Amino acid sequence: MSWDIIGHQWAVDMLRRDLAADRVRHAYLFTGAAGVGKRTLAAQFARALLCPHADPPCGQCRHCLLTARGSHPDLFTLTPIKKTRHAFISVDAMREAIGALQFKPMEARRRVALVLNAHAANSMAQNAFLKTLEEPPGQTVILLTAERADDLLPTIVSRCAVMALRPLPHAQVRAALIERWLAPAERADLLAHLAQGRLGYAVALHGDDEALPARAQRLDDLQALLAGSRVARFSYAEKLAKEGKDGPERIQGVLDLWLGFWRDVLLATAGAAGPRANPDRAAEVERVAQALTPAAAHAVLAGLRRTSALLEKNTNARLALEVCLLDWPRV
Repeated sequence: MSWDIIGHQWAVDMLRRDLAADRVRHAYLFTGAAGVGKRTLAAQFARALLCPHADPPCGQCRHCLLTARGSHPDLFTLTPIKKTRHAFISVDAMREAIGALQFKPMEARRRVALVLNAHAANSMAQNAFLKTLEEPPGQTVILLTAERADDLLPTIVSRCAVMALRPLPHAQVRAALIERWLAPAERADLLAHLAQGRLGYAVALHGDDEALPARAQRLDDLQALLAGSRVARFSYAEKLAKEGKDGPERIQGVLDLWLGFWRDVLLATAGAAGPRANPDRAAEVERVAQALTPAAAHAVLAGLRRTSALLEKNTNARLALEVCLLDWPRV
């Protein structure tokens, strides 16, 4: 039976071989960009680990049905919680997971722990989990997801089989949106470009009626800021910082969008070929590129990356955004 996973066939084949040969590792780490499919693949592998049939997951037995409902007694899922500006996995939550894994399976052959966004655990929580990874209970399989292996302690990574998921080809994302999610061809093509190989992100955009209009507004804002005065840039930085009080991911989303636009500009200034992140904004990209050198476009990109990194460290958002926007050229 198919695992119903789009792309990442090499990873599916490897996991199925481990199952078929009964050589399942005690821990797997799925890495890759947000929306690339880590959670989907890890969840499907969890279903396969709990399903007792010859070609799991069958999707019909009691184990599969319980897993689909999130109520299987041998599946423990740990996700970050958001009590402050950032989502995190606390030491107490990690210790609860450790305690749950000490029991023998109640119904399935194994107990499975699914730790989503494990990079949200601080070093104390990760260290608390380390002993469980070093000496896991015999019938336990631990599945972790993280955007980058470097975001976890090296001792955590070294004890896992690492499955590094890569972005899917544009054509595959586009075809999936058309065939499975019934997106019109033109919309599917744009979403596939915007997602840059992250099918989950493309599907999320497709299901959000406000996503594309909001994107268009932010790109319009970028054009206005390039032509705007210092006062206008200060005002926009203040406005965006206030929006970030509802969640820092809102600011990061804007920065990511602008990064894609400026990468397109950099490619255009250098006369380089390659797929563009914003094909529907080709005229604007070209207009900006004609006014700048590759070095100037690269400097803007470096500033956006620096600002993104500062915001992750809880730097004052307004000040960071002001510095970033004031460094932009006037076009």
